[in-house]
Amino acid sequence: MKGTVLRGSLSGGFDVRLSIGENIEDIKVGTFCVVEGKRYDFFSMVVDEEIEATNPQVLYETFSDNSLIDEIIMGTGVIEKVKVQPMVMIDKLEGGIRPVKSIPSHMSPVREAIDEDVFAIFGEPDDEEHFYVGSPLDMEDIPLCISLDRFIERSNGIFGKSGTGKTFYTRIMLCGMIKSQKANVLVFDVHNEYGWKGSSEEGSEVKGLKQLFGSQVAIFTLDEESSKNRGVRADFVVEIPYKAIEPGDIALAWEELNLNPTALESIYILQRYLGTNWLLDFLKMDVQDIKDLTEEINANQASLQALQRKLMMLERLPFIKENPADDAVKRIMEYLDNGINVVLEFGRYQNNMLAYLLVANILTRRIHGRYVTRSERAQAGKGEMNKPLVIVIEEAHKFLSPELSNQTIFGMIAREMRKNNVTLLVVDQRPSGIDPEVQSQLGTKIIALLTDEKDIEAALSGSSNARMLRNVLASLETKRQAIILGHAVPMPVVIRTREYDFEFYEDMTDGLATGGGDFTGKKFLDDMKEYLEEEGDIHVDVSDVDEIEELFK
Repeated sequence: MKGTVLRGSLSGGFDVRLSIGENIEDIKVGTFCVVEGKRYDFFSMVVDEEIEATNPQVLYETFSDNSLIDEIIMGTGVIEKVKVQPMVMIDKLEGGIRPVKSIPSHMSPVREAIDEDVFAIFGEPDDEEHFYVGSPLDMEDIPLCISLDRFIERSNGIFGKSGTGKTFYTRIMLCGMIKSQKANVLVFDVHNEYGWKGSSEEGSEVKGLKQLFGSQVAIFTLDEESSKNRGVRADFVVEIPYKAIEPGDIALAWEELNLNPTALESIYILQRYLGTNWLLDFLKMDVQDIKDLTEEINANQASLQALQRKLMMLERLPFIKENPADDAVKRIMEYLDNGINVVLEFGRYQNNMLAYLLVANILTRRIHGRYVTRSERAQAGKGEMNKPLVIVIEEAHKFLSPELSNQTIFGMIAREMRKNNVTLLVVDQRPSGIDPEVQSQLGTKIIALLTDEKDIEAALSGSSNARMLRNVLASLETKRQAIILGHAVPMPVVIRTREYDFEFYEDMTDGLATGGGDFTGKKFLDDMKEYLEEEGDIHVDVSDVDEIEELFK
């Protein structure tokens, strides 16, 4: 792409006339270019395209198929131009990246961005801070990176309509965090797509986190039978005690339980009256018990009986126990404390929104409470700060709706920023269903194709370039294209995401990816190599996965 600046403004961007010989059809919205000013280079994005005539009548005239005439008209009477929006300025004299606070002069030359320009803005993939996520549009061979350090500093969002690759983008970001060990992740894997084998957008089988990173990932499950049927070796079977369920957990699932506001109010009264084990005690009551209770708390007997029938839906969830075999929160914390990431599969409950809402809210509330306590102790000089924890939730609007976000632990975490070293990665196809205040707190957003106007507005909320990015967002392809904007990137960028394939596996595992089965990660192999050579006085080839795993057994 070559051209010159015709006119423009700081807020509205620049009109760039394409040079003769340039084909406007080869230029896509979202493409990077550089406007070469006298003092600054303006790193910019193409946001619109237009055909303009010096004499409007030219556009309506019909000419004969004469190539010479066509060339004359295109060279003199018709102008093909693109609208470019400057994103950052690069100081040619002093170096460094600066916010755009000026504009280039008239007729400043415009050129395509090259790899050096991209690296100067987004960083290089070889350093420890940056993570290669894809390539800029029409720059397929140039890796584009985001800052993982900045990504984990705030809660973040991944949005897109159904079928646009939200799971795909989430896998890539999870791999980056796990490989870098900059944060632990806790994934509420409602569709069983992240822990073990998953499916690509085309339906082919792809490796899960456990297969890639081995001992660095633990799989917890609500449904041991389902895990076994799928060939998954679960590290822990989760059971939820009745006494862990609080009224707020029930309120979150009010739609699934078909509860009205009066019923919700009654739940809080029941807890105050019956105490810690309120739910189980209430479910065990017979008609006479409920009659006696209504007299004591001045309630309606029929309403309480109806409430009891609805809450009995919880008894159909076998993982809710009066006396669980083990404490799931304690086990999750043990794994996280040892630097092991946790994926909780839902097995046969993958389409049971009641199960998902209850389990995710209960576990997150209790885990967050542990992190708060540790954070307070660290501030008092009585311990160390927690390693950052990123909690991944799908169907995020169910937890973060305007009506419920103030009452859920997820709304609290989003508003805390990174106060207690706990953040969220929210994944959703309906960003308009998320509380606007929560949306404004999301640091980085990865946005795939959206078509609903309310969803587009919500996803772009908080961005200074929202109006300009609407055109870009509308032009995205259905698969493997997304806009990244916010805290982890110096400017909004349209990318074609990297492939989640064997090459990616090798990159994540430092070249030790295997053809199938469980894969033990490099860190684990290195640790075992050192241990075996010290203890057994034997030499181990760390590249031989089968050998070292067999020796360790």
